[in-house]
Amino acid sequence: MGHQTAHFLGSRLVGNDVAFRVWAPFATAVTVLVSQDFNWKKTLLASEGTGYWSGISQEANPGQSYKYRITTADGSTVERNDPYARQLTVSDNGSSVIVDPAYDWEDTPQPIIPKEKQIIYELHVGTFNRPDAATPGTFYTAIEKLGYLQSLGVNMIELMPVTSMASSNGWGYAPNYLYSVENSYGGRHGLLDFVKACHKLGIGVILDVVYNHFSSQTELWQFDGWSENGRGGIYFYNDERGDTPWGGRPDYGRPEVRQFILDNVTMWLTEYHIDGLRIDSTIYMRNSKGSDGGKETEIPDAWSLLQDMAKLAHKISPHIMMIAEDNSGNEYITKPINEGGAGYDAQWGLGFPYAVRAMLNIGGQQSNDSLAKELQHSFNGQGFQKVIFSDSHDTAANGSVRLNEAATPGNAGSVFARQFGLLANAVMLTAPGIPMLLQGEEFMQDGNFNDWQMLDWDKTEQFAGIVLAHQHLIGLRLDVYGNTTGLTGANINIFHQDNENHVIAYHRWLNGGAYDDVIVIANFNDQRFKKYELILPIAGKWQVRFNSSWKGYSPDFNESKVTTVTTDESNRISLELADYNLLILSQEKDVN
Repeated sequence: MGHQTAHFLGSRLVGNDVAFRVWAPFATAVTVLVSQDFNWKKTLLASEGTGYWSGISQEANPGQSYKYRITTADGSTVERNDPYARQLTVSDNGSSVIVDPAYDWEDTPQPIIPKEKQIIYELHVGTFNRPDAATPGTFYTAIEKLGYLQSLGVNMIELMPVTSMASSNGWGYAPNYLYSVENSYGGRHGLLDFVKACHKLGIGVILDVVYNHFSSQTELWQFDGWSENGRGGIYFYNDERGDTPWGGRPDYGRPEVRQFILDNVTMWLTEYHIDGLRIDSTIYMRNSKGSDGGKETEIPDAWSLLQDMAKLAHKISPHIMMIAEDNSGNEYITKPINEGGAGYDAQWGLGFPYAVRAMLNIGGQQSNDSLAKELQHSFNGQGFQKVIFSDSHDTAANGSVRLNEAATPGNAGSVFARQFGLLANAVMLTAPGIPMLLQGEEFMQDGNFNDWQMLDWDKTEQFAGIVLAHQHLIGLRLDVYGNTTGLTGANINIFHQDNENHVIAYHRWLNGGAYDDVIVIANFNDQRFKKYELILPIAGKWQVRFNSSWKGYSPDFNESKVTTVTTDESNRISLELADYNLLILSQEKDVN
């Protein structure tokens, strides 16, 4: 083996030949079978004596499929795909494919978007844009809508998992092969083209990855024939730590398995120029019972692996966004590693969608306090360590529905549903945190989130005003008009909480002053107020920059007529508030 191929795993081009290397410590022999003219050409791999097997085939070429034939300790043989295969012929029971790694990025730079300026859009490739109802969407059909997302103000797309699935449609959270991109989406080349197209528009790409379990059908199960207690073998814990509700948990304490996961992180960030990773259910990595577990079921190896993943990503580029979904609210996830933390940049704030529903009296008792608590909640006192959203693939599924569907079931485009959806997202886009939209919520997509119901793009015309409202909100959030700088800051002061009338108001600022200080007033009530009074924390003349009840967003909205307000000598203002109405105000000019 030449020096350059000594430490790789998988298949690699070496001149005109192809080198193969696989980890199978309990195998007694390993042969690579390369498909040629409907036959398999065999090359016996040599044992390196450390559990690895390697060799070179002079007759293999990119595009050909291959498998490993492993002779197990008891003399039987099993055929396995390459755990490091960059592509499969088909997702289910296919063969590994030799890929040519060359790709022309056309010198496209990766966008660098600071956390406080990120607007994330959660996208499921299979349902996002499907020109044909009978066929899943692809990276190429998704590319067709990138101009729309750019005009909306989105600058980060979070792709739900794109690795090969056990069946060709699904959410992607039951990983079978970590290194191969789902064929029905357009495969490896489709993802490369998608990322390049995003980068050309200044949009970054975050990829959802799953390391807490494998699908129950994974070929990694008893990969080289060995297992302990009839469990998963070399890639898995062979005791109760291997159990999850969805499939086997990898053995994070085994160096080769750690490397397998770390190499996967490296692949996404270097070969595909991915700008960030969202690690699914890290709580199920670091505790064998997930959020139901305690100290005694913690998995310390997983915690150190999470740290190693963050270190590796930030070494590749300090601009990589590492996001965890932890379900625990544990601040140590986003604490620096030198303080005992895992070193992640942000984690999902899982409380906001429920708090905003409670405030809107959806599914339970109307509650003001939970929303105030959520708005003030941060990890480690850092406003941008939290991803904030009204809906996600989780909250809009699993027996639940999208927020607008919950507002008026069976009529998700009703005036109430539009008011509720706009109010929820206006709060989300004016709160500290990194805002995230679930695909389609900006144009009132109905029902729940699932892996087959495609987005109804006609709704972008039907609800063009609601799309416009989201464009305005995102513009204000990013301070593109130069008069709401405070929304790019992390500071919030909830200075008014009227529990009886369900009105909340808060002050947002970066440094303070004209065009920086922002006041947000939200009425979560079906009652209109001709003259609602409140005391502002800052005196002066205030201009309304956004009014969610404006008829330009929906002709059937009951618009409140308010454009400017000025405080009296006790900083009091009186203004008209429409039902389910949110106003964003900033100072007209410096009051000094």
